[in-house]
Amino acid sequence: MISLRHHALTIVAVFLALAAGIVLGGGPLSDVGPTVATSSPQDDAAVDRSQPQADYTEQFVSTLAPPVLAGRLADRSVAVVTVPGADEQLVTALAEQVGSAGGTISARYELGDDLVDPGQKSLVDTLGSQLLTQQAEGDVPAEASTYDRIGQLLGLALATKEAGGEDPTGKTRAVADAISGAGLLTAPEKAGRRAPLVLLVLGEDAQDEGADAVLAGLVQGLAAQAAGVVVAGVTADGVSADGEPGQLGRLRADPVAAGVASVDGIDTVAGRVATVIALQRSLTTPGGAFGASGADGAVPLG
Repeated sequence: MISLRHHALTIVAVFLALAAGIVLGGGPLSDVGPTVATSSPQDDAAVDRSQPQADYTEQFVSTLAPPVLAGRLADRSVAVVTVPGADEQLVTALAEQVGSAGGTISARYELGDDLVDPGQKSLVDTLGSQLLTQQAEGDVPAEASTYDRIGQLLGLALATKEAGGEDPTGKTRAVADAISGAGLLTAPEKAGRRAPLVLLVLGEDAQDEGADAVLAGLVQGLAAQAAGVVVAGVTADGVSADGEPGQLGRLRADPVAAGVASVDGIDTVAGRVATVIALQRSLTTPGGAFGASGADGAVPLG
């Protein structure tokens, strides 16, 4: 039998719980649903299981990666180009995977904020026109659009169609120095060997009007000068949490995407492994959308 004292304590506990709900601003009834849902044993169990499963998947892929990647990029170099906001830890991890595949990073280039800012188009256009006339006549089409042109100029400075790579020339050094001097690019002090492969790592998803066109132009320009280009981003760059296309997803819908490979999911080991395999593939086969939401599969095969 329930004692009077026990009954009284139960009532007090209920009122205390209701009072706490009111103080938190949710109201005594509006908090009941979420409180029950978030504290259910089933949900707790699901969370407890999901992390070990995720850890196991990462460990499994990490273990398989070295033998799978071994020799895929032997005697090949990769120029890494990063968009503002690119995660440094992920860029480093990608470079390590390139090394695991036998490849080398020729140099790291960081695009400046003004280069990808649609509001600075006039600056980019003026510099591109000057460089086209002074350094790149015959190497870059005169009819190229603003961002296609600056992308091609970047490609001229850091990339090549030759599978074995090429040494920089006075012209290519001058182009890189001019773009860097304008604050549009951070480049190494000593120009590295121009690479056949370019890995463009995305950063913050710019939502400014015209930002997608800027990225598409740069990608198109780089692809015109390199043997192969891979554009890589995190999982959300493919499809965001709300189900909308991210920065990479929108690029994939642009016709320029046919000339480059793309991989989303570099925030996972699997995504980074897929990126390296996509680099190898792009030497002979352009295009392809791979990764967490890639239309052509999680990883290039064959």
